Amino acid sequence: MSELDDAEEFVAQRARLKAIAYRMLASDSDAEDVVQEAYIRWRDRGDREVESSASYLATVVVRLCIDELRSARARRESYVGPWLPEPVLVEEVGPADAAVLADSLSQAFLVLLEELAPVERAAFLLHDVFDYPYGEIATMLDREVPSCRQLVSRARHRVGERRRRFDADEHAGRELAERFLSACSTGDIEGLLDIVAEDVVVWTDGGGKVKAALNPIYGASKSARFLVAIAHDVPATAEIRPETVNGQPGFLFVEDGVVTVAMSLEILDGRIVGVRAITNPDKLVHLAR
Repeated sequence: MSELDDAEEFVAQRARLKAIAYRMLASDSDAEDVVQEAYIRWRDRGDREVESSASYLATVVVRLCIDELRSARARRESYVGPWLPEPVLVEEVGPADAAVLADSLSQAFLVLLEELAPVERAAFLLHDVFDYPYGEIATMLDREVPSCRQLVSRARHRVGERRRRFDADEHAGRELAERFLSACSTGDIEGLLDIVAEDVVVWTDGGGKVKAALNPIYGASKSARFLVAIAHDVPATAEIRPETVNGQPGFLFVEDGVVTVAMSLEILDGRIVGVRAITNPDKLVHLAR
C-alpha cells in the first residue's frame, strides 16, 4: 500500500476503532490518543504483510486499551468522589456500523464494565457489542478460543446481573428531560417527585476539582431536594443545551463558551431512575471542540 492508501484505509476504519476504544476506556481523550497511536503503528509497519487491515487495526487498538486500563486502575482507586466515564455526545462517536449500539454507550453500562478485568472487558465488548467471532477475538487477545468463550461468559454473567435496559423512546425521553429541567430550575420539588422513581440515584463527579457530592444521593425525596439546591447555583447567564449524552437524554451547561456540566438521565418505565452529572473540568474539555 502507498502512504495515501494507508491513510484512506485508516480513515475508513477510524469510527469503529474510536467506538471500541471509548467503550474500553470510558474516556474520549484517552480513546483519541489510542486511535492516534494505532495510526502511527499502522503507518510505520514497514513491509509487514497484513491479511486484514480491519483486524490488524482493531488488534492494535484493543491491546493498547488493555495496557492503558491496567495503568488507569490505580488512578481511579484514588479518585475523589464517584468516578463517572468521560461523557460523549452521540454524534462524536460516529455511526461506525449497526453493531455499535447506543445502549452500550450509557454511563451506567460503562460503570459496570469497570468491574471487569481489562482482558474480560475486551473479550465481552468485542463479542457482545461489536460482534467479532471468537476466532478473531482469540487472535486479538493472544488466547485460545475456549479461553475467550469463558471470558465472555463470565463477563456477561457479571454485567447481566445488574444491567438495566433504559427506555429507548427518544421523544418521550426528551419530554421527561424538559419536565425535569423545569422542575429543578423553578424549585418544584413536587414536580420532580412526579417524574423520578422511588429508588432514583444521583451521582456527581467533580473529581475533587470542583464542588460536588462525595457520595451518591439515594431516594426520591433526598434526590429532589439535592437537585433543586444545586440548580440554585447555576448562573442565570448559563446556557443549557438539550443533548443526547452517552445515548441518554441530557444537557450541557455552558458558561462563557465553556462546558461546566454534562448531565445524563436514565429513564426506565417512564420515570427517571438515575441522574449522572459530570463537573470535573478535565472530563469536559473535549465537549467544547
